[in-house]
Amino acid sequence: MMGLHFIHLFENDFYALFPELFLTCTTMLLLMFGVVWSTSKAEGYPILTHTIAWLSVWSLVCAFGLTIHSPFSVMVSFYNTFVIDELTFLLKAMVLCSATAAMLMSMEYLKTSMLNIFEYSILVLLSTISMLLLISSYDFISMYLAIEMQSLCFYVLAASKRHSEFSTEAGLKYFLLGAFSSGVLLFGCSLVYGYTGLTNFEDIAKCLAGSALFQTHHSFLHLGMGLIMIGFLFKLTAAPFHFWAPDVYEGSPTSVTAFFAITPKIALLGVFLRLLLGSFYDLLFAWQYVLFFCSICSLFIGAFGAMAQKKIKRLLVYSSIGHVGYLLIGICCGTVEGLQAVLLYLILYIFMTVNVFTIVLSCIDHSKTFRLKYIQDLGLLGQTHPVLALTFSCTLFSMAGIPPLAGFCSKFYLFFAAMGSSLYGLALFGVLSSVVSCFYYIRLIKIMYFEQPSQLVTYGAIDHEKAILLGITTTVIVFFFLCPHSLFLWTYKVAYMFLG
Repeated sequence: MMGLHFIHLFENDFYALFPELFLTCTTMLLLMFGVVWSTSKAEGYPILTHTIAWLSVWSLVCAFGLTIHSPFSVMVSFYNTFVIDELTFLLKAMVLCSATAAMLMSMEYLKTSMLNIFEYSILVLLSTISMLLLISSYDFISMYLAIEMQSLCFYVLAASKRHSEFSTEAGLKYFLLGAFSSGVLLFGCSLVYGYTGLTNFEDIAKCLAGSALFQTHHSFLHLGMGLIMIGFLFKLTAAPFHFWAPDVYEGSPTSVTAFFAITPKIALLGVFLRLLLGSFYDLLFAWQYVLFFCSICSLFIGAFGAMAQKKIKRLLVYSSIGHVGYLLIGICCGTVEGLQAVLLYLILYIFMTVNVFTIVLSCIDHSKTFRLKYIQDLGLLGQTHPVLALTFSCTLFSMAGIPPLAGFCSKFYLFFAAMGSSLYGLALFGVLSSVVSCFYYIRLIKIMYFEQPSQLVTYGAIDHEKAILLGITTTVIVFFFLCPHSLFLWTYKVAYMFLG
């Protein structure tokens, strides 16, 4: 009877987290199916990598359907540890879509790289579940547990190419430095708890309401908040806490690098926004200086660090660091317009990143032995694969902020939000950084059309999954300026509901 009463008590709470529960049950079923079937002697020990991957994709699609048809629009569940609102709805939809895209673009890579491990898809699903829980986290305890679950999956994914020393090194570096950042984050949470006696985000916001008006001693609180910010900035690959990213991203399998670059930033940025603009909003002028400094460092290192790179994955990592700097500009504003600019930029950044990594994974020759590794390998791509080169050029122009492409629209609105908050210096530095970044983006285009490669390669046909992804993302990147108002209104609604 007590068990039935317990289930009835939390019935609505389970409905609120139904997509996460569905994905968890599906993942466990797929894991059992893979373990039992792949070790079956009667079936000849089949390799289930492709089968499990497609089942995982359909699981993510079903979870997306459950998310957009959630029976609740705003709800706090499980004793104030999880929250459902407009922001979580948007971010969860983005996580599920980006994880599906990462799975689709990795199908052919898993086959040609001989990564015959069905656990790859299981780990992607488990990390996606942890990201969904992280987005809904409304308490330090649930937040930290979700981050650790996500990190454990990432450590294994980074080292999943077991016959590669680089992949093993990447996994080990990620584990050691990730554990350090988690320790810093946990120490910051404990200091905030020690000062306030609270772990719930909303309770902390109420406790600190109006605290900036009084001349009270906040040293422990500021130290705790600073350590929490360092932990998140480390995981977001924001400078000067970016030093681990180039080695880890380069050593990991390319499909894993794509997943790292696309999906985790959505969940981490979501809970980071909830903390800064929710719990610590009254300490705006304390954390604004930290983000101001990190934003400038990220823009500077992202722009100039990418110029010295010769490998395509390292260049994309430094480009990602620069884009994190732009996102921090919007958070620095602390306004509805700033939050709207962050969400708009994040959505379009995901489209551009999916497009770029799909192209990188598509550059493989007919014999399946040559893969794009160095920037010079792009030589004469405009002649050997003109459609792919044109698509890549459009995306690079968009990432550089050339009008009228989607990247220009997102940066344009971001800089205006910064100027609306009187952050003129940060906006100016962002514009100058964007001008500098044009150099290495346009250099890639020059190599594709005018420079000879180290060896001439004839690339094979693109598989259907990548072709669909390229078609969708390129259409959004090129034609977004024709109908931007729908996304503008949606992001403004989410930002207003959160901060209004």
